[in-house]
Amino acid sequence: MSSPTLNRRRRPTRRSVLGTAGLLGVTTLTGCGIPSAYVAEDRRTAADRSEREHRLAFSNWTQYIDTDDDGRRPTLDAFTERTGIDVTYTEDINDNDEFFGKIGPVLTQGTDPGRDLMVVSDWMAGRYVSLGWVQAMDRANLPNVTANLDPQLADPAFDPGRRRSVPWQSGITGIAYNRKELGRELKSTADLWAPDLKGRVTLFAGLDEALGLLMLAHGADLAAFTEDDAHRAMDQVQRMVDARHVRRFTGNDYTSDLASGAALACQAYSGDAVQLTAENPDIAFVVPEEGGELWAESLLIPNRAGHKRNAELLIDHYYQPEVAAELAAAVQYICPVPAAREVLAASGDKEKAELAEHPLLFPTEEMRARLHTMRDVTSAERPGLHKVWGRITGV
Repeated sequence: MSSPTLNRRRRPTRRSVLGTAGLLGVTTLTGCGIPSAYVAEDRRTAADRSEREHRLAFSNWTQYIDTDDDGRRPTLDAFTERTGIDVTYTEDINDNDEFFGKIGPVLTQGTDPGRDLMVVSDWMAGRYVSLGWVQAMDRANLPNVTANLDPQLADPAFDPGRRRSVPWQSGITGIAYNRKELGRELKSTADLWAPDLKGRVTLFAGLDEALGLLMLAHGADLAAFTEDDAHRAMDQVQRMVDARHVRRFTGNDYTSDLASGAALACQAYSGDAVQLTAENPDIAFVVPEEGGELWAESLLIPNRAGHKRNAELLIDHYYQPEVAAELAAAVQYICPVPAAREVLAASGDKEKAELAEHPLLFPTEEMRARLHTMRDVTSAERPGLHKVWGRITGV
């Protein structure tokens, strides 16, 4: 198969490095005499104005939707044309923790959040759910989600049955490496510790980003890992840091190290790998033999949103296979609607048909068998694990 033509704009990585809010977790809002941040079920809803106000406000990350040459967003325009509901679309999410810190006080106080729909990474979505900051969705308004959601994403530990979250796009944490410079294939996370890679390996600085892949290398069950599993993986990294094997711990800038040759191998995200390999065919992305981490960024309806039904209709719009296919072709992450693959394959467009065969948009069954979803690090575990991880990484 020839390589499909891919969107080469460098998109920001949404599984961003933890900042202060992530490090401190919920305690930043609950300690020192501040009232509990948890919001009880009876305080989460507002009067739904959807019937009389045909609009909604949608907050998302930058470059995370389809756009045409004139700057329009075809899939949003199609929704408005079909339903008469106008969408105020704002690219105002730049970092999970920054957004958490901005919207957290509003949701805790029970005031209007100014948005009806938002997208955050699932490890952060787990905190919103546990704090009672997001509303349960009416499944009667989500028939396409029920019919078409990827079963592998349908039942995360933080939100069983996806009652309060629906994936927007998905991705894999695996290994990227320069196959030509290294002169061999990497097949497992343990291969990162080979002597000839000393000083040429980067790992993610964020605990939530790095830990899953590292624990899989030690045989942990990501859906039910223990603190011992986490410490076993972190001890291995500490030994590699002491031996100066790890070049550095990175955020979104890991791609520059790999592209420049400063690093030969690294923890990487599949969405970035699509672009990296398009720009340099010598760079390969692999899901390790022992497994990679499957993650998602999900749509949430915040408490007190004034247009809940309209938001649910927009969510369901994106779970029509034709719409999901258009979005997948534009953003090139793993599509949470497997049926979109057939739409692209039958499109009659050569480039789109090739995307239908791309395993980092539509993973093969063999690849899926090696993908695992990680449970959230609990608020009780987080301080102790972050203390150790922070000492290792220097973050």
